[in-house]
Amino acid sequence: MIQGIITATICVALTGLLIGIFLGLADKKFGVKVDERQAAVEKALPGNNCGGCGFAGCAALAEAIAKGEAPVNACPVGGSPVADNIAVIMGLDAAGSGVKMSAYVKCAGDCEKAKTNYNYTGNTSCVMQSNTPGKGPKACIYGCLGGGDCVKACQFGAISIRNGIAVVNEMLCTSCGMCVKACPRGIIELVPVDKKVRVACSSKDKGPVAMKACDTACIGCMMCKKECPNDAVVIEDFLAKIDYEKCVECGACVLKCPRKAIINKNEA
Repeated sequence: MIQGIITATICVALTGLLIGIFLGLADKKFGVKVDERQAAVEKALPGNNCGGCGFAGCAALAEAIAKGEAPVNACPVGGSPVADNIAVIMGLDAAGSGVKMSAYVKCAGDCEKAKTNYNYTGNTSCVMQSNTPGKGPKACIYGCLGGGDCVKACQFGAISIRNGIAVVNEMLCTSCGMCVKACPRGIIELVPVDKKVRVACSSKDKGPVAMKACDTACIGCMMCKKECPNDAVVIEDFLAKIDYEKCVECGACVLKCPRKAIINKNEA
């Protein structure tokens, strides 16, 4: 009986040894090799998995960077410090800090300035409001509804609702772009933080209609465009837009705008 137990034990041990050897050989032959740089890059990323880089998460971005399918500064949350670390991992001299961006809500139509067509009661979601008659209670169908969809989408607490409109705290914003995706009216965009001149309006209505809807609506009067010495202002769909590549922030458009639709963010 004892001899049988010993024999069985030896058989089990030999079987385990053979299986181990087989698995080891199979791993070497068929195993998927993971780029060590990929693991290092993923470790260097902040791990928020916010999707602001355009990939499913930090792991997917790390894989893309390791394969050369994404730039080392693709993570908007990590910014320059993370990009520089990844550049070292990838054997590059410099990551290229790029321009720091921040979300900006292109609307100044707060409770005092914007007109309303009716009093809305119900779910405050911007999506829900935009599906009600007139595309929402506001007279301007392009204005911020203040329902807070962007607030809920922001993982960093960078957005709040003040006097009926969303406002971004640039110090907290990581430019992940989640609020841009969440806004049903598409009035949030990423702009350079170091640029202080902003168009605080998204209305595409003609002058008379825009003026009735909001006290600070852009009416496409062209005065800002005519005043700009660098052709940095263009008018499209009765709305002023700034080309930040050309803008030198002289402030001429801010002073000339009769509707105060163009602002200096440091003075607003």
